[in-house]
Order: sequence, then C-alpha cells, then structure tokens
Amino acid sequence: MAPIALETPVARQFNGEKVLIKPWTRPKKTSENLEYAELPKIDLSRFDEPGGKQELAKQLYDAVTRVGFWSVINTGIDDERVLRQFSFGNAFFKEPLEERRRFPCNFAEGEYFGYRENSRWVGDTGIKENVEMLNIPKPIPAYENVGKHRIVEKNWGEIASFHRDLWDKVIRKLFVLVSIILELPENYLADAHAYGDESDDHLRYMIYNIRTQEEWDKVQGYSKGGHTDFGSLTLLFSQHIAGLQIRTPEGEWKHVSPVDGGITCNAADTLTFLTNGFIKSTIHRVVTPPKDQINTARLGLLYFSRPGTGTPMKTVPSPLLDRLGLIPPEDKDPNKPVVSGTEYVRARVKDVHYKTVLEKRAGTAFEFKGLKVQNHYE
Repeated sequence: MAPIALETPVARQFNGEKVLIKPWTRPKKTSENLEYAELPKIDLSRFDEPGGKQELAKQLYDAVTRVGFWSVINTGIDDERVLRQFSFGNAFFKEPLEERRRFPCNFAEGEYFGYRENSRWVGDTGIKENVEMLNIPKPIPAYENVGKHRIVEKNWGEIASFHRDLWDKVIRKLFVLVSIILELPENYLADAHAYGDESDDHLRYMIYNIRTQEEWDKVQGYSKGGHTDFGSLTLLFSQHIAGLQIRTPEGEWKHVSPVDGGITCNAADTLTFLTNGFIKSTIHRVVTPPKDQINTARLGLLYFSRPGTGTPMKTVPSPLLDRLGLIPPEDKDPNKPVVSGTEYVRARVKDVHYKTVLEKRAGTAFEFKGLKVQNHYE
C-alpha cells in the first residue's frame, strides 16, 4: 500500500518552480575530547581479490557477533555523489512545509515511505521532536506510483542510481560476508533481501533541528535510552556533528567517530531474528551535541535494508548456527506459518510512530507473533 498522498492546492503551486540545490559541505568536527568506540574498518576494495571475501568475513566476524557496529571504506561510492545527496536532503528540509507535507509517511499502515514531520510532543515537556526525515523507496516497478516530492522528482535519475549503487556496492557485499560467516551459500542473505523484490528498503534524508541546551536537558529523559533499528542493515554517511553513541558489550556508551571517505554500518533486528541472536542488533542513541556544535543542525544521509514480503522471520539453515544449537526444531519445519520481514517491520513502525506523543518506554518491549525486542536500553 502506497503512502497517503495529500497534495494541497498550496503545494501544487511549487511544482513548476525551479529547485535550487546549493552545494552542502560538512561542518567542522568538534574540538571537544570525546570518548570514541573503536570500530573495525572493512576495506571493500579487497572483496573481489582471490580469497578476499573470506578474509573480510573473518575481520567482520567479531563486529557482527559482539557489538553490531563497523565501518566500510573504499566502497566505490565517490564522496562527490555522497555530498550531492546531502545537498538534496538539505534543500528538501528548506522547502515550504506544504511541499514537505505533500507525501507523508502512512504510519497507520506501518509504512515509512515519504515525509516524517517533527510533530510529536516529547512527553509532557512542552517540546516537540526535532527530527524530520524523508524516506525514498527503491526505484523498482512495485513503487513507481509512490508519490515523489518535487526535489526527488526533478533529481530522480541521480537519486535512483545512488540508491541502487548503495545496494550493489555495499549492502550486497555485506550480506555475502555475513553469509560466509554463517557458512551459507554466498548469495543466501542477498537473495533474501533482493533489490528487485518488494521490501521497505529506503534511502533517508534526515535532520536533527537545532535545540537550545535547556530544551535538550528537558527531553533527554525521553531520548537517552538506546534503541535498535528495525530492519537488517543500516548505512550511515559521515556528517561530522557528534551525538551518535553506541553501547559497547561492556555496557558503556561511547561516541561514534566520523569515517572519512567511508560509511558506518550496523546490524539490526531482523538480521538478529534470522540468526536467532547470533548477529547482534546494535544498541545506539543520539544525545546532545557538543557545545561547539549545538547551534548547527545535524543533517543525515542513511540507507536502511529490510527483508521483504517473501522472507520468513525464522532462523536461517546455517551449519554454524546448527552446530551452536541456535536453530530451534520449529524453525526446521517448512510447514510452520511464519511472519514475513515486511509484516514485522511494518508492525514495528506502526507501534513506534503512529502516535502524537512520545512516551518513556523504559522497561517495555515490543512483541509481534513471537518476535520480541526491547523498546529501551539503559
């Protein structure tokens, strides 16, 4: 089901205007002495070398099984293309509100394509969320009728090719490496997340709008808890505003450093379900930025890979997982009804986002047809 398309008469008047895309550059890095997590760097230029995939899989093993966070470098995605996508996102968030609202996310159905407005109140603080985002689906026939905002429509060729290249050059290769770790056929997980199949994969432009220190202090009680992502893999491009933290296996919160020329990656919930907890879904959060960056908006560019309608949420037939005793007998039964990846993700999206007030969720969990995740991590 496509997102609701609310095209107002006011919004329509913008359609014929030329959209100015000003080049965006990364802000200065913070000068504050922050404690950063050490994340492994996976050099994807070695992927096609003889034995390269196997060596990279060995390097990735610890990251995906202990903390779920790592970075990739030498991806074949030029930084000029990355900055161009940041520029599109920056221009979109400067569009009139009527234009941004033209194609909102249909959270009533758990759909995440379109614009998410910063309209929810944060508990009883009297402050609204400062996050806005635009989620763009895969450029495949199944989603050709999903509404496109004018910036997306007028730059669709660039956006669509970038979207596809991220999957081919990064996501697919990471799934191959994880499949090797699991002793599965190399393309097993890539096929389970095939680009041509229906799924809620999306490219995201995101912005954390500026807040005062007082506003950050008031809302921190609602946002300081960690969370995990809904799908299988997340890509995060460097933008230099500090604030993203991960929880280490030792239970400490540490900042994630920008990766010059690279991409920060993390595993997420459905990949954890597919491996019965062997692959760790990364616990992370966003906190108040450093004082020398608090007056700069935090623009984000991300890609989310999610399993589709044909991918059952049960443990994959991995020889490694079988030896570890991680494949339950019921997951070996081909006749057992199982929820699909899309069903789970949309149920989770609806639970988190289909509301007008953001409440504290400490001590709560989300459960859907036997799949369960915590809503909040200290």
